Amino acid sequence: MAPKLLMLTAICRLIVIVGLTLNPNDLLLIQTEIQLSFNRTDIQSASSDFGKTTVHFPAAVLHPSSAGDIAKLVKLAYESPHGFAVSARGHGHSINGQSLAADGVVVEMSGGAPAPAPVVSEKLMYVDVWGGELWIDVLKSTLKYGLAPKSWTDYLYLSVGGTISNAGISGQAFNHGPQISNVHEVDVVTGKGEVVTCAEDKNPELFHAVMGGLGQVGIITRARIALEPSPQRVRWIRVLYSNFLGFTHDQEYLISLHGQPSSQKFDYVEGFVIVDGGLINNWRSSFFSPSNPVKISSISSVGNVLYCLEITKNYYHHSDPESIDQEVEALLKKLNYIPASVFTTDLPYVDFLDRVHKAELKLRSKGLWDVPHPWLNLFVPKSRIADFDQGVFKGILGNKTSGPILIYPMNKNKWDERTSVVTPNEDVFYLVALLRSALQNGEEALTLERLSDENRHILNFCKEQKIGIKQYLPHYTSQQEWMEHYGEKWPQIYKRKLEFDPRHILATGQRIFEPSFSSVMKSW
Repeated sequence: MAPKLLMLTAICRLIVIVGLTLNPNDLLLIQTEIQLSFNRTDIQSASSDFGKTTVHFPAAVLHPSSAGDIAKLVKLAYESPHGFAVSARGHGHSINGQSLAADGVVVEMSGGAPAPAPVVSEKLMYVDVWGGELWIDVLKSTLKYGLAPKSWTDYLYLSVGGTISNAGISGQAFNHGPQISNVHEVDVVTGKGEVVTCAEDKNPELFHAVMGGLGQVGIITRARIALEPSPQRVRWIRVLYSNFLGFTHDQEYLISLHGQPSSQKFDYVEGFVIVDGGLINNWRSSFFSPSNPVKISSISSVGNVLYCLEITKNYYHHSDPESIDQEVEALLKKLNYIPASVFTTDLPYVDFLDRVHKAELKLRSKGLWDVPHPWLNLFVPKSRIADFDQGVFKGILGNKTSGPILIYPMNKNKWDERTSVVTPNEDVFYLVALLRSALQNGEEALTLERLSDENRHILNFCKEQKIGIKQYLPHYTSQQEWMEHYGEKWPQIYKRKLEFDPRHILATGQRIFEPSFSSVMKSW
């Protein structure tokens, strides 16, 4: 079929879907004005995500060059007789179809039409960035001024709007809070097609709704991110534990130092679980030389499970190497890891932050990146983390895994309760992230079906034992489950949706609110 005929066919399909009283030529004019694409490759690309478990085809794709383009599209959806779904998609790193828009329009925020370049304010220590900007490019822009954002995610090839819509967490969260605690201001296109600037003191209800709001009330087109002087190098340390209580005690002690001077605390605190007696190295990093991997099978453990604490100390231009050594040594003396299990490396700050991407390139070269990712991310209250260890790490998981299992604590007082995010109601809670990949390599334990079944067992275990978890990057299939997820916050979430996206146009892939238009209801 000729490209022009394909486009006209797709436009007619969209007219039928949204009930527009336009003819194809009118919509072609709109398509030219806002760069709406009916290209088969674009539609195919926007039909799935990193999770590779869900496929929904949009009717069209928008490559915006400004917030105005997005506003025109959303306003069209809002004012049409039947409406249609609009979802923002950054780097497509969602895992359960959250950024998809069945029979609607996907807004490709990253890598499409030229967008506004980052603008750095050295004096006020912030950077203004397009919502689809990748964090790696934000970093490159700010480093020119000797500055860097305070809070990160482990993987930098994610969009700013995407991580802010979830929260954005990594090993710096115990100290600086999640990324949403480091945003000064955002521009948002609401579900009515209005472009609104909001901050703590300007349209605060919308501002807090957008922070961790899963895209439900608006599409972030600009974010003002807090900056700090950038470190030059990082001392990166890993130590091992065979005792879970000792491991969590030390993690909790380290994050309790968040208010201390930088010389008396680490700058990053994470950890991971080793359930298969393999290597301490994994796809998240290139911590050790491939020619000299560190074997851990000789270290005794309880229930064939070991735990690795991962910590860093930042260097600056003015840092004295001898003082760094003394600070690290003083902190390590207070920990109870396995003697002689200290593994250390020094590297540039950028290399540390971008560590996962290097491993991604290796996996891509082996065809092991574009596979299904049945990830499960949970916030677990501190009071029940030992029960989780016993039932999941030493129970359900057995001794096979196909990706890292992260575990690290965070301080609740670094999170703003006015945002849309829900966390356990304790002063300290843990992220447990099972970042596994489904592989067809003959191992039944690593198939998508088996890993998905394990995820269900884990969730059922937590429910039966009343552990009080909250999902991070949450995924539910009914509104009742979402109501249980949000708990006491549900009335606020419902009110915000009603105010800012009354027709339920935005982010229908999250499956929180049933769309009011028939085209998407068929996909529910």
